[in-house]
Amino acid sequence: MSKLAVLDDLVSRYQQLKYHNNPALKKRLLDVQQWQKHRLCKAHQHFFAQKNHELMGHYFVQRLYGGPDFDLIAEQVSRLIQHAHKIERLIPSAAIETGTHGIELSILAVQLDEEVAEALLKQYDPNTPLNNAMMQQCYIQVQQEKERLKQIEMTDKLGCYLDRHLRSFMLQTAFKMGKPLAYKHRFDTLYRFMHEGFVALKPLNSAATFVKTFTNKERQVIEKLHTGHPSPFA
Repeated sequence: MSKLAVLDDLVSRYQQLKYHNNPALKKRLLDVQQWQKHRLCKAHQHFFAQKNHELMGHYFVQRLYGGPDFDLIAEQVSRLIQHAHKIERLIPSAAIETGTHGIELSILAVQLDEEVAEALLKQYDPNTPLNNAMMQQCYIQVQQEKERLKQIEMTDKLGCYLDRHLRSFMLQTAFKMGKPLAYKHRFDTLYRFMHEGFVALKPLNSAATFVKTFTNKERQVIEKLHTGHPSPFA
């Protein structure tokens, strides 16, 4: 079985999300994602501003989490799978595993936020600007504690994958050499997505340590949400 078969399943799962065929839900999902990005930047402001953290902080919030071109990335991944045997000869299995995990994490984030967006549409006028009270109510209502904790565990795992598999000089050299081919066959958006990850990883002493610091704070938010804290996002 192809190592890329999992990616095929993930792309199919992403394409089945409701917002693709529901403009009102898509708009509210974008609102939720923007609110989340603002919250993450504010909550981790000092950590992201530390030396060597800026690029990975930006990559985490702006690219891994609800990136603006994820639809195009999904389309290019779908085409990439059609050349699975060729790709698997060129790219080490560990790199494929890391990339697959990152894409699964991104899709899970969209899926969970879509559920929050649906709850918002049921409770409020679709044009009501989001605030902490609205988000707190809907987070609790959709009962995502277990899934959000899974999201955090997957993020921790991604940090370990990045340190273990993507610091290889040979892999990074092969990746650079593959750029003309990627652009020739219109995998440019996917290539840039991965390239930005390599660039963000380079200044870090340890991606796992960076991620662990980030997720520890996010675990506290989830705990506050589900234990009745009056200001869980503060």
